[in-house]
Amino acid sequence: MIVTAHLSDVHIDGEQRSADRTRAVMDYLNALPYDLDAVLVTGDIADHGLPAEYELSRRLLTSRHPVLVCPGNHDERGAFRRFLLGETESAAPVNQVLRTDRLTVALCDSSVPGKDEGYLEDETLLWLEDVLARTPDGMPVLVGFHHPPALLHSPFVDGIRQFGDERLAELVGRHANIAALVCGHAHTPAATTFAGKPLVVAPGVVSTLRLPWEHRDHPADHVHLDQPPALVFHVLDDTGRLTSHYRTVVA
Repeated sequence: MIVTAHLSDVHIDGEQRSADRTRAVMDYLNALPYDLDAVLVTGDIADHGLPAEYELSRRLLTSRHPVLVCPGNHDERGAFRRFLLGETESAAPVNQVLRTDRLTVALCDSSVPGKDEGYLEDETLLWLEDVLARTPDGMPVLVGFHHPPALLHSPFVDGIRQFGDERLAELVGRHANIAALVCGHAHTPAATTFAGKPLVVAPGVVSTLRLPWEHRDHPADHVHLDQPPALVFHVLDDTGRLTSHYRTVVA
């Protein structure tokens, strides 16, 4: 089996609460009696895009398992690169790839500087095309980003989802070894399909979004703050079939 852990939306903000919840999830993963193929963190790492938030995130997201991260709409590309990744600052999309002997993971930057909605720039789609072209036939690929490219039937999220998705769908349709697409942004566990592939949404670590049919005290009451942090494990078997298991963690 190929097993990856997937978490999202840690929103490190300098407060103890977000740090404690992120630390609880990472401690849980590091204590597993199993070596994961990867830990994927799909965006909104820093709540305000500040250097100190990224410096703390860099310490919190350390793991004995390989870790790959991408930005979300709360992130700032220059600070993300410098203070989280230890790279030279740049305003270009932060696209990253992890290659193992049995899996390729491509995390794309769907953030749009200054906006909450998402979009994959042409540069990012060309980068993804190149990653896929360099991947051996038969090796499964997980493609990830922050913003879901499909409607989740949650108006608050759907209004700031990933747009221009027809370009991504056309690319996905050309590459049979894409096993699944993964994302965050919605702060709620969800699963659907996109371009004929599974699309799995990670729950939020910092909070959980209220669904439209759930009770709320007032119209702007969008999130549960009392729900525990959670993550999802993705399992790829020898047939290429994806199974996803959601887990909550005591913070």
